[in-house]
Amino acid sequence: MSIIREVKEESKRQALKRISVHSHIRGLGLDEKGEPIRIADGLVGQVEARKAAGMVVKMIKEGKLAGRGILFVGPPGSGKTALAIAIARELGEDTPFVMMNGAELYSAEVKKTEILMRAVRRAIGIRIREFRRVYEGVIKELKFALASHPFNPYVKVPRGARITLATKDEEKSLEVDQSIAMQLAQLGVRRGDLISIDADSGEVFKLGRVKGVEKAKYYDVEAAKVFEEMPKGKIFKEKEVIRTVTLYDLDEAYAAQKRAMISIIGIGAEEREIDPEIRKAVDETVRKALDEGKVTLVPGVLFIDDVHMLDIEAFSFLSRVLESEFSPIIIMATNRGITKIRGTDIESPHGIPLDLLDRLLIITVRPYTPDEMKEIILIRAEEEEVKLSKDATDLLVKIASERSLRYAVQLLQPAKMIAEKKGREEIRVEDVEEVSKLFVDVTQSVELAKKWEDKFLK
Repeated sequence: MSIIREVKEESKRQALKRISVHSHIRGLGLDEKGEPIRIADGLVGQVEARKAAGMVVKMIKEGKLAGRGILFVGPPGSGKTALAIAIARELGEDTPFVMMNGAELYSAEVKKTEILMRAVRRAIGIRIREFRRVYEGVIKELKFALASHPFNPYVKVPRGARITLATKDEEKSLEVDQSIAMQLAQLGVRRGDLISIDADSGEVFKLGRVKGVEKAKYYDVEAAKVFEEMPKGKIFKEKEVIRTVTLYDLDEAYAAQKRAMISIIGIGAEEREIDPEIRKAVDETVRKALDEGKVTLVPGVLFIDDVHMLDIEAFSFLSRVLESEFSPIIIMATNRGITKIRGTDIESPHGIPLDLLDRLLIITVRPYTPDEMKEIILIRAEEEEVKLSKDATDLLVKIASERSLRYAVQLLQPAKMIAEKKGREEIRVEDVEEVSKLFVDVTQSVELAKKWEDKFLK
């Protein structure tokens, strides 16, 4: 089997497209004046909340949101998470976005505050500009040297490769090792691709396609960026590279250095939590680099869903984070009204201490109307490559109104499977009805639990 065929089959296995719940979100869907467009960037309705979120994005970009957080309040399935993701999309592609649930803060090995601290550090980016030595050119020839897979002798994997790179001014052939060859295969690199190889780290970047390379196959529509002309200049050169790392990445790098030093003298270096002194050293290094203009701070977004699940200790920690020098944009979401603050007997709005609530900009998210639900279902159907008949769409809207929008959307893929078994691509009413009997919603589940209460384990 040729390496091209293997790579194609492997890419089919690995990238069978995983559709996430919010993969259709592209941004807040605002016009030039910051006014929400009714249906845009994957969002539908929620005009007031989107307008408020747009103002939040503007304040973040202007550095006017320091010391404050955002709280989305609304019923389940009303788009709170979607709005948080949309804010991150509006802030830029390299903006770190960390999403967690309030119920995640449990570990037998790591403290709650350590889990929160790691999430906070992952949500703070450092944009670094540096000059790197790179090989950059268009692939004219690419040949892989194959070897048997160490765990499966019937499968061949690259153990090296020979590539010929070209520009208008130069042509150079390179022998590359297994790690670079594997990257070339995984990226699906072929003749006509413009690539860059970091000479120091061996990292490969696919920059696009260049027309006119001999023996290269081209398509009328290409997923990659297409260049009409060959690039100029030398193949091996120094190039300014912009990359974004997080404070957590730097913490891990410093901690790894420390563990390596300790292991040299024969002492066990296993460490479940990062030493505060390491984080302090990282902060000092970053602060110095910021003062010298070598790096730029990129405040990301830390989104905490079901924030009412946090306890008083976690809320105290977040209050301190909001006041710190390096703080991400903290966005929270809740669907609770007046409830107890966990770890106390005190009742408070949304289960959040009043002193923290006072530091939050609160945005309300209302339930969707049937028309808006219909638009969302159609958007999700298009995203998941599902064809719906008009009657099936109307039934799903009815289910969304009577039960929940989440439940209606979750029925799309099972209904598609039933339609395909019947030899159809289009989902009809009977498919939705059949799948709704197989998969029940929360309300039906509670009714069954009450009906069979004496059968369940106590």
